[in-house]
Amino acid sequence: MEKILIIEDESFIRDNLLELLEMEGFDAIGADNGKIGIELAKEYQPNLILCDVMMPELDGYGVFEQIRGNHVTANIPFLFLTASADTGNLQKIKDLGMTEYILKPFNVENFLETIRNYLTD
Repeated sequence: MEKILIIEDESFIRDNLLELLEMEGFDAIGADNGKIGIELAKEYQPNLILCDVMMPELDGYGVFEQIRGNHVTANIPFLFLTASADTGNLQKIKDLGMTEYILKPFNVENFLETIRNYLTD
């Protein structure tokens, strides 16, 4: 069973994503902030990390840098979740080498298709 780590500070969004992914047969793990997410990534080494961009203390960009900077987690596929379609925000994601991200709110079918495609690449 593929493990997916959700790093999202909004509990309503995080809980909905966890429930959706579990209903689809994934082993979903949730973290309510970036620091906890990094520790869970090291411990569980998920098949995919979904991470909100805008979070207090440590934002998604900081999480991404730390995930990529650790030999245990460096190769885990990573997707940003963002509610901001601001061109500066999206450009920063692209500057990090990310070709895909998920805009919130999202269509459930498109979300699941993106997850499945990302896991099979």
